[in-house]
Amino acid sequence: MENMKWIVLGIAALMYVLVIAIQDKKVLFTLVAAAAIVILGVLFPGEIFKLPQDLVVAENIGQNRLFVLEHCLMDGVINWNILMIYLGSMLIAALFIYSKVPARIAATIIGKTPNTGLAMVLILAMAGIVSIFVENVATVLVIAPIAIAICKKLDRNPTMFMIGLAVMSNLEGTATLVGDPPSMIFAGFAKYTFNDFFVHDGKLSIFFIIQVGLLVGCILFYFIFSRNGKNKIEVEKEEVVSWLPLVLLVLMILGLAVMSFIKIRFQYANGIYVLGLGLFGLIWYIIKEKSLKSAGKLIKDLDWETIFFLIGIFIVVAAIESVGLLNDLANLLYSLTNGSKFIGFLLILLVSIVISGFVDNVPYIMAMLPVAQSMAVSMGINPELYLFALLVGSCLGGNLTPFGASANVVAMGIVKKEGYPMNFGKWIKIGVPFTLLTTVSAAAVLWLLWA
Repeated sequence: MENMKWIVLGIAALMYVLVIAIQDKKVLFTLVAAAAIVILGVLFPGEIFKLPQDLVVAENIGQNRLFVLEHCLMDGVINWNILMIYLGSMLIAALFIYSKVPARIAATIIGKTPNTGLAMVLILAMAGIVSIFVENVATVLVIAPIAIAICKKLDRNPTMFMIGLAVMSNLEGTATLVGDPPSMIFAGFAKYTFNDFFVHDGKLSIFFIIQVGLLVGCILFYFIFSRNGKNKIEVEKEEVVSWLPLVLLVLMILGLAVMSFIKIRFQYANGIYVLGLGLFGLIWYIIKEKSLKSAGKLIKDLDWETIFFLIGIFIVVAAIESVGLLNDLANLLYSLTNGSKFIGFLLILLVSIVISGFVDNVPYIMAMLPVAQSMAVSMGINPELYLFALLVGSCLGGNLTPFGASANVVAMGIVKKEGYPMNFGKWIKIGVPFTLLTTVSAAAVLWLLWA
C-alpha cells in the first residue's frame, strides 16, 4: 500500500506539471493519468481503491477487479450528477445567448442611465448576475459585443472593459450551485443543495459573501470608468429571438431551489432535471431553426473539454484520497498553523489565491476540499470556515492573471481581434487590485459570519 501511495503521487504530480506547462493538452494528460490509475486499481485490487469487507476475503480475484472497475466508472468516484447539471446548464446558457435577451437587457440599462461611466459599471454588474446562472465564458461572449460597441462609440480602448467582464463573471460564478464547476464540485463534496448556497445552518452562506465582493468590484470599476465616462450614448436595441430560454433558465433555478427542500433519495434527481430542461430546449431549437446542422454546431461548441477534464480529475483525486495522501497533506498544513484557527484560515486563502492565479482551479479545489475539511475537524472548528475560504480563494484567485481562468483567456482573445493585444502587465494592473479588494472584503465577511 505504501509503494502504491508513491506511485499514485508520481502519476498525479506528473499530470499536474504537464497540465500547468501545456494548458491546451490538459484533457489528454488528465485522461491518461486517470486511465493509468484505473488500470493499476484493476490489476492490484484493494491497493488503491478499498474493497468491501465481503470481497477482501474472496478468492475470486476477477470479482475484485470487476468491483474496482465499476467503482471507478459507475459508483462513487465520478460524480455523474454534477456532470449532468453542468451539461444541462451549458445547453440552457447557449440557448440564452441565442435568444439575445442579455443583449436586450444591457441595451436597456444603457438607455436608462445618465452617463456611460455608470452604464458600464451596471453592465459589468449584469454580467456578474448572468454568471450566477450561466457559465463564465458564455457570459463574456454574451456581453462582449455590447462592451465593444460602447467603446467604439466612445473611441476608447476596450481592454479595461473586457477585463472587467471576465473578472466580474469569475467572481459571481462562485455564488450558486450552477454558476461554475468549482461550485458544483463543492456542492457535491459538502452535500450542499441549491438553497444551502444562500442560507446554511441558519447563517448567511457563500452567495451573500460573494455579493460583498461584487459591491467592492463595482465601486472599483466606477472609479475607473467615471473619470472619462460622463457622456450619454444611444445603442440600438436588438430584437429578442425568443423568451423561452429565459423561461428555461428560471425553471432551472426554481426547480433546483424546490428540490433543495425535498428529501429526494434518488441521487441523480438534480442532474436529470437540469439536463432534461436542456434537452427540451435543444429540441425546441431544432424545431425553430429547422436544421439539425445548427443544432449539431450548438452541441459541438459546448465546453466538452471541461466535461472530460472533470471525469479524469474525479478519478485521480479519488485515488489520491484513497491512498491517504490528502490526510498527509492535511496533517502537514495543520502543523504549519500551530493550532491557530486564524492562521489556518489565512493559509488556505492565500495558497488558494496564488495557485489559482496560475493553475486551473478545478483540480486544485477537488484535491483540497477534503484537506480543508480534515484541517477543520482536527481543530474542532466549523468546516464551513475553511471550505468557504478554499472556494473564495480558488475562484477569486483566478482573476489574478490573464490565464487564471478560461473567461480571462476568452476576453484576451476578443480584444486582440479588435486590435488591442493584451499582455501580462496590462492585465495585472487591474487584476491584482481587483483580486485583493474583492477577496479581502469577502474573506472578512466570511470570518465574521462563520468563525
